[in-house]
Amino acid sequence: MTEDPLWPRASGWLAGGGSPDGPRLLVVGVPLSRTSISPSGAHETPGAVRRALRRFGTSHAGLDVDLETVGVQDAGDLPVASLDGEEALTAVDAGLSGLPSSFDLAVVLGGDNAVTRPALRTLVPGLRRVGLLTLDAHHDVRGFHAGPTNGTPVRGLVEDGLAGTHVVQVGIGDLTNSRAYRRWCDDHGVRVIGAREARHDGVGTLVRRELDRLAQTCDAVYVDLDVDVVDSAFVPGCPGARPGGLLPQDLLDAAVEAGRHPLVRAVDVVEVDATRDPTGTTVDLAAMCLLSVAAGLAARRRDDPPGGHLRARS
Repeated sequence: MTEDPLWPRASGWLAGGGSPDGPRLLVVGVPLSRTSISPSGAHETPGAVRRALRRFGTSHAGLDVDLETVGVQDAGDLPVASLDGEEALTAVDAGLSGLPSSFDLAVVLGGDNAVTRPALRTLVPGLRRVGLLTLDAHHDVRGFHAGPTNGTPVRGLVEDGLAGTHVVQVGIGDLTNSRAYRRWCDDHGVRVIGAREARHDGVGTLVRRELDRLAQTCDAVYVDLDVDVVDSAFVPGCPGARPGGLLPQDLLDAAVEAGRHPLVRAVDVVEVDATRDPTGTTVDLAAMCLLSVAAGLAARRRDDPPGGHLRARS
């Protein structure tokens, strides 16, 4: 089929590098799956997301921006798919440390949620002045009785030195966590916002407000987009999703705000198992998260006043 020259594809943008004069986006795949609590094929997801980009354009209608104004570098996948436990986290730390540092925003394509711990501490240095905002059905503060897993990254980061009061969790499910782990969050000052409250306030508006609040005490913020925060009816490729979660558009609104906010330095998109996604809708949503973050970054640059500095919006 002949390509339409007036309908550029997002896959071409990622492969071609975008604008050399635009804001700089770094994309890297981290195909962790052996750190999952249950068997997972999430190591197949970064490649599936890249292939899915062919189905999307580069113009974001809601923001009136084009991704081609963003400079993008695809660093490929780290060779970690066969690793588990501490070996996996150490390899991710080392792999991310070797990536180019001249970027405005990094997007990490998982893989499972275990990547959040090494990615935050590597891509956003200065742990005690960093904030973490998660879109997740789960607290991810399990104990280490099974080693580091996709259920432990938030607990691990707090033990590494991240202030619990700098952690915001949006979209927590009603029946997806234990009372003991909710108590752990409360004891450490983690701000927990359930799925019902998030929907009531409007997820994009809520995320923007919480990012602005973190900006009052943090120098940089990391955002974790765990796709299993979405209602399971919409994400068959998320084994951790349950009924009662957010809508796909809620997650995309959060992704836009993450890309748009001046203090957000890195974002991950995790917990999609491409091997359990028969229609490809879950992988498509993960791909749209990447593109929505990039669109937010384009709007971040556009909204910066000439000669000024990016600031958190009121």
